[in-house]
Amino acid sequence: MKYKVLLRKSEEGVSVSCPGLPGYWSQGETEAEAIENIQDAIREYMAAINDSLSKEDAQEEIREIEVTV
Repeated sequence: MKYKVLLRKSEEGVSVSCPGLPGYWSQGETEAEAIENIQDAIREYMAAINDSLSKEDAQEEIREIEVTV
């Protein structure tokens, strides 16, 4: 999946947020570290969603689609 992220540089390092997932943000000392950290956070979010759906209704599933803007 592709998500847009916002990077903000400061004296402490780089913070990164994901507008597509409100409230999801991370940080790192470098841009690369911040991006890696937000990727981990997004993966954990998606895994939690998959787990909750599989417990609620076996007929529901998550699919990935790409939307061109």
